[in-house]
Amino acid sequence: MAVLAGVAAFVALFFVLVLPRLTKGSDSGGTQVVAGQEVEVTIPDGSTTAGIASILKDAGVISDTSSFLQEVQKQNVEQKLKSGTYSLLTGSSDANVINQLMAGPNSTASTLQVPEGYTVAQIASLVEEKFGISSSDFIAQAKASNYVADYPFLSEAANDSLEGFLFPKTYDFGGQTVTADSVIRAMLTQYQTEIATLDLDTARQALEARYGTSFTNYDVLTMASIIEKEALTDDDRTLISSVFYNRIAASMPLQSDATLAYTLGREVTADDLTQDDPYNTYTNMGLTPTPICNPGLASLTAAANPQDTSYYYFYITSSVHAFSETYEEHQQIIAQNSGA
Repeated sequence: MAVLAGVAAFVALFFVLVLPRLTKGSDSGGTQVVAGQEVEVTIPDGSTTAGIASILKDAGVISDTSSFLQEVQKQNVEQKLKSGTYSLLTGSSDANVINQLMAGPNSTASTLQVPEGYTVAQIASLVEEKFGISSSDFIAQAKASNYVADYPFLSEAANDSLEGFLFPKTYDFGGQTVTADSVIRAMLTQYQTEIATLDLDTARQALEARYGTSFTNYDVLTMASIIEKEALTDDDRTLISSVFYNRIAASMPLQSDATLAYTLGREVTADDLTQDDPYNTYTNMGLTPTPICNPGLASLTAAANPQDTSYYYFYITSSVHAFSETYEEHQQIIAQNSGA
């Protein structure tokens, strides 16, 4: 396992084993890619960072090579990415992939990879596939009341739900006997560790001062989950966050398709937008009753620290990332990019 030189010549010969792929949108070629599929990727010795980005893009692990290269440069870790064979997830965030490449090749025998944006139900299916624990048993165990004594932050959880609190990352259970309880505890402990880096209490107070509205830490988590489902790139997250907070401050509904899709379990149609559903943010003001997925650190950070903008609308596709201050501007952007 050699540390890659950022300036080394690109080795063209590489091996990538790709299982069925998927993402939040489509790649630049228009191919539908679904996030969360495990793929095996081999990074050859001597690969440049550009070469690594190309390999990851071809495997569906990242959606954009330029964004990945910018993140590598920003973190100044060109010399720290390691060669070898990795088990990675399609549709991963740039930061998560970089962390894995710095850690080195990973064994999959006792690991569980949970992608950003998965729901409790989706995690339950992953656990069943990986460890043979029935998804129904996992869901039955995944109740806030079962863990609030050890994890006091769960006192805010609504509907006895752990949605939002099961932190997405790669977990290594080291050959131990894995149970629904041990998986859930590992994820709650990781959430506790990650959230401590954000100082949510201070961030929440800053949000209240900026937007003139009261928020709880649970509100910030719920906001992060919506951002996770709406964003296609890391750069979108703080802007999307600003749009939603601006709309709350202006007493406007969030109008997020992702929130209704959470309960419908499918893409939302125009006819769905009038449904009487607590997760319908077209007909209900404010945030949803619970988070709609388990967000990663990038979305949590964006929810805690939105950009300061005057945006109230956004239009995001695989090729267009546009934010608008007025509805008229928003409609113009949609008309200009209706075929994008």
